[in-house]
Amino acid sequence: MKPSKIIIAPDSFKGALTAKEAADIIAAEAGARFPGCEVVIMPVADGGEGSAEMIISALGGKMYTANVLSPDDRLIDAVYGVTAKGAAIIEMAQSSGITKQNGLHPMTSSTYGFGQLIDSALRRGAEEFVLCIGGSATTDGGCGMAAALGALFLDENDCSFIPCGETLGKIKRIDTIGVDKRLSERAFTVMCDVDNPLFGRNGAAYIYAPQKGATPEQVAELDSGLRHLGDLLSDHFGRDYASVPGAGAAGGLGAGCMAFLGASVKSGIQAILKLFDFEKQLSGADLIITGEGKLDTQSFSGKVLSGVLSSAGGVPVWSVCGVCDCGEALLRKYGVTVFEASDGISAEESMAAPAKYLGIAAARAMLAIDAADNI
Repeated sequence: MKPSKIIIAPDSFKGALTAKEAADIIAAEAGARFPGCEVVIMPVADGGEGSAEMIISALGGKMYTANVLSPDDRLIDAVYGVTAKGAAIIEMAQSSGITKQNGLHPMTSSTYGFGQLIDSALRRGAEEFVLCIGGSATTDGGCGMAAALGALFLDENDCSFIPCGETLGKIKRIDTIGVDKRLSERAFTVMCDVDNPLFGRNGAAYIYAPQKGATPEQVAELDSGLRHLGDLLSDHFGRDYASVPGAGAAGGLGAGCMAFLGASVKSGIQAILKLFDFEKQLSGADLIITGEGKLDTQSFSGKVLSGVLSSAGGVPVWSVCGVCDCGEALLRKYGVTVFEASDGISAEESMAAPAKYLGIAAARAMLAIDAADNI
């Protein structure tokens, strides 16, 4: 079969290749085998550190630097991107990530710098915002972010302050009169692949705060503060955000983004596919090739492969991966054809020269396309 259009949309091969590097390798094999074929390169980011730069590189646009507050209240430089179509891609890890502070500060770390990045992109004219909220240092429910954008948090003496994890319980009242009105005119999407609520045993504090240095006693205090914040948000905005899946992401920043920005929470892969106009790109496509380092059962639950499969619209999906840990029955169930970089060699050997062996696996895939009567 001579395909007329192939979409190449791999994830990163963790520890071996970026999504862009993997996409370029597979695309090179497709171009060599089928010179007249339209090859659409669509490397997929997961919302973590480096996502903004990768997305801007793929879609076109520009990276900007802003001087913002770190989680531990130091001035740092943080970057974000704005696509050629005016969509801001902002990683909270750039401003409020656990790697942006000196030591661990689970009770006092703040998302204020993340709000400053949003404000910077707003002043640059961004019309749409994609917020990547992985890798946080914080458990402030997004209050720091909201304060940077004009929200006031008042204590029992009606004095304003910027809440952090240990002072969430001191908030008596929220005032959003001073929040920039332009925010309500912009579309915000949170890239989130967790479904934790704001508080409780499966909430932000109990699940994630220990990773940020919190003791069991501090976890209980943080959870109490988030519970209090959830009640305040419900009273102020007239909606329960605390139990929405993803509210507990990034120390409750998910709930903060929903409440203060009107953000919708989407899986990372769905948000990325929307940015790439995936539905439009499907027109005329004969095949979608995705890929990842290790294809296993989790790949079919919220990961890149599952998102591509659910959005493929009947276009066949193949995977060129590092190693496949799935049985044939599962692959047949989802109709996925797999080509492994580690085929015939050990995973360790393929990892030692990932570009070489991914290229070999991609070449096998192209031969299989050429030999097929139809995909």
